[in-house]
Amino acid sequence: MDISQYLDIFIDESKEHLHSLNESLLSLEKNPDDKELINEIFRVAHTLKGMSGTMGFTKIASLTHEMENLLDAIRNDKLTINTDIVDLLFECFDALEEYINVVAEEGEEGEQDNRDLIIKLNSILNNKDHQSESNIKMLEDDKVDSGNNLNQYVTNVIKKAQENGLNAYTIEVVLKKDCMLKAARAFIIFNTLERYGEVVYSKPSVEDIEDENFDLSFSITILSKSDKNSILEELNKITDVETIEIKKVEITDSIDNSKVIEKTNEGINEKQNKTQIKTEKKSKKKNNKVGKTVRVDIDRLDNLMNLVSELIIIKTRMEEVGGNSENHNMNEAIEYLERITTSIHDAVMKVRMVPIDRVFNRFPRMVRDLSKDLGKNIKLIMSGEETEVDRTVIDEIGDPLIHLIRNSIDHGIESPEERVKVGKEETGSLYLRAYPDGNNVVIEVEDDGRGIDLEKVKRKAVDKKIVTEEIAHNMSKEEIISLLFKAGFSTAEKISDISGRGVGLDVVKNKIEAIGGNIEVETEKGKGTKFTIRIPLTLAIIQALLIKLQDEIYALPLSSIKEITTIESQAIRKIQNHEVVLFRDKTLPIVRLNEILGVQKSKDKDESGELITVVAKKGDKEAGLIVDKLIGQQEIVIKSLGKYLSGTKYIAGATILGDGSISLILDINSLF
Repeated sequence: MDISQYLDIFIDESKEHLHSLNESLLSLEKNPDDKELINEIFRVAHTLKGMSGTMGFTKIASLTHEMENLLDAIRNDKLTINTDIVDLLFECFDALEEYINVVAEEGEEGEQDNRDLIIKLNSILNNKDHQSESNIKMLEDDKVDSGNNLNQYVTNVIKKAQENGLNAYTIEVVLKKDCMLKAARAFIIFNTLERYGEVVYSKPSVEDIEDENFDLSFSITILSKSDKNSILEELNKITDVETIEIKKVEITDSIDNSKVIEKTNEGINEKQNKTQIKTEKKSKKKNNKVGKTVRVDIDRLDNLMNLVSELIIIKTRMEEVGGNSENHNMNEAIEYLERITTSIHDAVMKVRMVPIDRVFNRFPRMVRDLSKDLGKNIKLIMSGEETEVDRTVIDEIGDPLIHLIRNSIDHGIESPEERVKVGKEETGSLYLRAYPDGNNVVIEVEDDGRGIDLEKVKRKAVDKKIVTEEIAHNMSKEEIISLLFKAGFSTAEKISDISGRGVGLDVVKNKIEAIGGNIEVETEKGKGTKFTIRIPLTLAIIQALLIKLQDEIYALPLSSIKEITTIESQAIRKIQNHEVVLFRDKTLPIVRLNEILGVQKSKDKDESGELITVVAKKGDKEAGLIVDKLIGQQEIVIKSLGKYLSGTKYIAGATILGDGSISLILDINSLF
């Protein structure tokens, strides 16, 4: 059977399980006595083992199997959680994540060797004191199972059965590699054995064998009056079996009654645990609404979005045709089409929306590891993880956030000793927030560290000859902060693996502006720094204001417009060769769009009177854009300019208007 067809499902589900594992490990570090967390981690390891075994990924199956053994010992109170065990489980998580990433890229596990992790897991297990309470005698005249691999409950049952004249056998079964239906073959073997006696133990469990969560081998312990040759002869008739080995189990010596009761209860608890796991699995499936969800390739959603975009374009065109028509029925039909189109657009948008938790979930582990490396105490406080944004935005926002968080941890938050000296708590706080704001999503990265030293930034800028001494002296706080986003600018005294604040901030700014967003910085020396990122909900369809320059129509994203007004041309003044006007008691820079875009002025246009001005905003900054004419608000579909025209200054893309003509979309960020 070709299992490659299930590879994508395996990768997606494995990543979901790893996400769950990461969250559970982080919680376990804070709450080591929480049994439910141990059970959850055990379930994830168990599921990954079964999935990878079915797919033939033996390295993943082997590692998760050893994790399972360790976690089972913890669940049964044979081991106590400590820092070393949590660190080792995190190492196992990293190894599993690497395996899955390689599988996603190459379709195979790769050459990564994690035998050292398996040795570490086994060494922790072997150091615990869990020797059997009974003495088991080895028989030398035949192949005998000593019973060491059985729990005390089963051992006690076997001993009682032997006293009543029954034989105990452990049967090791290995199926052929080309066996098509492992679970079905195992079921036949169980049925055959039950004709000869009672099955008292199996490894893996019966539930796992039924679910095909096992490799090609398994073992069964039975109680029977028959001799082993009769059983072996019957089993050899079953097809798809590679080898069968039967060992007789003999247990002698008396067992202390108090220990028997204790171990019997332990065995019962183990059975209850297995039942509980199965119930919890069913409950978890129910909670996740497995039957009501379906995985859809993002390319299919993109195609659906393109079709909706075309529908919106033709709707706009029909509106224009209908506006010139006196046919009442046609106008009603167009209004109805508009309602349907808007509903379809909203529905498709909701399908494409994913919680920003997809990005946030990687940061608790990152903060934990960096804190340990730097010897700092840092707590990460996240909020708004349920905030939803378009899938394409999610893919782009991860790297900028990593830069900002690493900078906050390394250069922003002080060491415990420094914090105590300045009267702060030893533990620094790092806040990661997300919340919707109209057609945008706002993400804040804030720390309570030392803040940005503005004087130091100025000195660095002068040293690097980015600005002159005179200009630096007259710079405002906002202008000094903007220097941080210059390419290659850094305030770090020395380069480290974790960059100082400034390194990578130009990359952050470019990446955010590439998706139509912007970034603002607030800082106070000794109190901390806050980066505020504002990004659009979607990159596909936006509300825009259409304006006219001469005969050309341009689109301005409505989210970047504060207001529309008129100003007297006589009120415009020049300061340092830049046009400004006093507007609402503030100095407003003037941008003449026709000059920037190279559009000739209309010869009959009178510029001596009132000028139509669109007040645009970028964070705290504002500018007045002079336009010739306002056309109105319209829902537009953003089309890429293509690789030949990508990166064109002041242009973010293009759209198709109702009459089929092309309108360029202006990039407000670049105008500032």
